[in-house]
Amino acid sequence: MSDLPVSPLAPSQFPGLLPVPGVEMGAVAAGLKYQGRPDLLLMEFKAGTVAAGVFTQSKMPAAPVDWSKSALATSGGRARALVVNAGNANAFTGEKGAKAALKTAEYAAKAVGCAQDEVLLASTGVIGEPMDVTGFKKYIPRIHAGLSANLWRDAAKAISTTDTFLKGACRVVDIGGKRVVISGIAKGSGMIAPDMATMLGFIFTNAPLSAGCLQAILSKATDKSFNNATVDSDTSTNDTVFAFATGAAFHDEIYEDAEDENLDAFKRAMLEVMIDLAQQLVRDGEGAQKFVTITTLGAENDTAARAISRSVANSPLVKTAIAGEDANWGRIVMAIGKSGEEANRDKLCIWIGGQLVAHKGMVSAKYDEATASAHMRTREIDIKVDVGVGSGTATVWTCDLTHGYISINADYRS
Repeated sequence: MSDLPVSPLAPSQFPGLLPVPGVEMGAVAAGLKYQGRPDLLLMEFKAGTVAAGVFTQSKMPAAPVDWSKSALATSGGRARALVVNAGNANAFTGEKGAKAALKTAEYAAKAVGCAQDEVLLASTGVIGEPMDVTGFKKYIPRIHAGLSANLWRDAAKAISTTDTFLKGACRVVDIGGKRVVISGIAKGSGMIAPDMATMLGFIFTNAPLSAGCLQAILSKATDKSFNNATVDSDTSTNDTVFAFATGAAFHDEIYEDAEDENLDAFKRAMLEVMIDLAQQLVRDGEGAQKFVTITTLGAENDTAARAISRSVANSPLVKTAIAGEDANWGRIVMAIGKSGEEANRDKLCIWIGGQLVAHKGMVSAKYDEATASAHMRTREIDIKVDVGVGSGTATVWTCDLTHGYISINADYRS
């Protein structure tokens, strides 16, 4: 956790996450970067648990990303443990990084009593610094000896870096008349951008799913949640979202098809958890003072609509105007135009806070700047555009760009 003031956009408190049958966790202070706070997390899953993963699209993936991709493929999606550390990304660390990942998996596998390829890894922190995992040999067994199903706050704290608040979400649904819990935690504050979204996110459930079914659900939900969050347009080397399904409380029931209608309520609930977490990442954007929702209508298709929304969301000029509470809608026009997507200048419409600002390619005759400026002074900013060429739609969440972002990132390693 950061020593910075809690974001003004933060939820009032960390939610009460429910235990997930078949999942236990624990964390210790390993001193990788931070002193006196948990920075090493171990989670253990019952035998039979399946896992799915979505990873960074960066061409510079970190060692734990390489390890986890390989482990999921080798194990066929089986998982018995997850190890996460904060403070060191174990990225761009060459052969030393690969060896550190291997040793971490080795220590966890020995503690849990499973194969090494049933251990998944994630790291977050500074890039380019070799990670000494020698201490993990004693820390991981120590964590394992004190595992609990209720240490969600410790788990969320152990994965955080510049976060100013802990991020969690939970939903409960029924599948076939049996209770299913979905609990999730995430970390992220800066270096957040679509392309899987820069962050770590972990979703846990006791739903009875096959690995392939879970992967399909996770991939689709990621595209509608974390892929629509952006703070600063930077994609990390370590982006990882894992989902784990233990199947606990069910017997031989396994759902193989992600399109099975019996899973509809579950999929909605899982998407709600992931959208909740994605929006919390944006609300904790480094230096953020405003949460911004940008919706594009009338695009050539949904993919084009998202590209336009992202162009607006990532524009430094738009984001600084929002920070300065300036209803400078001309910057929105600029950002739409540079997106590279089809847009009809003479049909373009823009709304700020529900007020029609631009209409049919020019300022609206009813536009009142005082009303728009008043909206810009609120914490929750809504911008909507219609580019007038088709039926594609998309919504992206972002935040403003303030002096705080510069200060935090200029001092990140000090």
